[in-house]
Amino acid sequence: MLFNSFEFLIFLPLVFIGYWFVFKKNLKLQNAFILLASYVFYGWWDWRFLALIIASSALDYWCGLRLSGPNISKDRQVASNDTSIVDYRSSILKPFQGKNLYLTLSIAFNLGLLGFFKYFNFFIESATDFIQLLGFQAHASTLNLILPVGISFYTFQTMSYTIDVYRGKMEATKDPIAFFSFVAFFPQLVAGPIERASNLLPQFLKRREFEYQQGSDGMKLILWGLFKKMVIADNCSLVVNPIFENYQTASGLELIMGAILFSFQIYGDFSGYSDIAIGTAKLFGFDLMTNFRTPYFSRDIAEFWRRWHISLSTWFRDYVYIPLGGSRVTKTKAIRNIFIVFLVSGFWHGANWTFIIWGGIHAAMFIPISLIGKNRAHLHEGDHVIPSGKELFQMAYTFILVCVAWVFFRADTVGEAWGYFNGLFNNSYTDGFRFSTFVLSITLVIILLSLEWIMKGDQVLKFKNPFLRYSSYLGIVGLILFYGVFFNPQDFIYFQF
Repeated sequence: MLFNSFEFLIFLPLVFIGYWFVFKKNLKLQNAFILLASYVFYGWWDWRFLALIIASSALDYWCGLRLSGPNISKDRQVASNDTSIVDYRSSILKPFQGKNLYLTLSIAFNLGLLGFFKYFNFFIESATDFIQLLGFQAHASTLNLILPVGISFYTFQTMSYTIDVYRGKMEATKDPIAFFSFVAFFPQLVAGPIERASNLLPQFLKRREFEYQQGSDGMKLILWGLFKKMVIADNCSLVVNPIFENYQTASGLELIMGAILFSFQIYGDFSGYSDIAIGTAKLFGFDLMTNFRTPYFSRDIAEFWRRWHISLSTWFRDYVYIPLGGSRVTKTKAIRNIFIVFLVSGFWHGANWTFIIWGGIHAAMFIPISLIGKNRAHLHEGDHVIPSGKELFQMAYTFILVCVAWVFFRADTVGEAWGYFNGLFNNSYTDGFRFSTFVLSITLVIILLSLEWIMKGDQVLKFKNPFLRYSSYLGIVGLILFYGVFFNPQDFIYFQF
């Protein structure tokens, strides 16, 4: 079910009415109702995939209970006088002893689901290509697998729960309805934010009261998210898709237009989804983490990653980068850790070498800043109304680097990405109709950037003057009505991840 669909327009008010007017007085029934609504929302695409999310929820709920109990199976020494053999066997068996067993089971099951449905064919095809590269004949069969929507998000969300319980950072919940609701919570189920159990799960365990201000902020966020998706992203797609599909015949100017507008297409699409998700959650009394903070105002690539897809970047920081040693290791290992995080982040996005190269490009851009200790140089946005010349240069430079990497992200193959870059040196003739569409898209993007600069990191516009405040929201409504894509709504890009 799409947020920008007529089905959701009917679904949301019905769930809201049932949640606040029918089940308000009973927390367990309220949670059960939101769980049922979430399963309806998710099953709208394909009800068969409900079995996967239910299985993942059930296993991690059980593993959490086992992890929070006493260490029921302490490591046993091997009966041998050879201590080297004892140490060797102990290291081999460690993941399968005591509480480690349940953490290993949780991680293996979730990564197994993700690996089978998302990466099985990729590994088969890559292995076949490698064998053929060595000069041998290889024929391998792939499976006609359908990628379950949101699997990359909810598997990471449930894994963070079992890891945090294992680390002793939170207590395991004994309320299965609350836990299953936390995993399947429909506003952020399909494309995040990837919530931490320590933030979202306790909100299911306490009584919730409707607050007007929270509901008002939620509606404003939904409106802002729809503007980003329907006006910015969907209009940009009208220029971007034809250019990338016909990059061989497109002019250099068109290719530059395509790269620039794809940057805003994916931003409007994904951050728009996050805004709608966070706003919808507020309507039901929940607070989700911020997932984007005006990333295209970043002054270096490190700041960009503190502002872009925050829930994923912090997930990899806490559960991959820091356990590897982070930056508190030798420079060689620090470089290794950065490369691992960015390559894994790229691979998380899809089973394609283009995503891995995209991650590698960001790693290559991030490492020099990290090595000279400048990766935390821009922690604050500043209070000035107009950016300085230096800041404008830094923002433009960072944006160009990000645009270059986005070409690999958008291309279907590595060859297409290289062909796209080679085409930048073609003639400068541009089709008139496409140029007019480009002008419209750029105008809308300028409006977006202007409003975001005014917001200064806030999630919603907060003009103190009532006239300006209401005029701005009426203006956004007008832009949605005039320029929003209502018929044949586009899927959100991150649904494929």
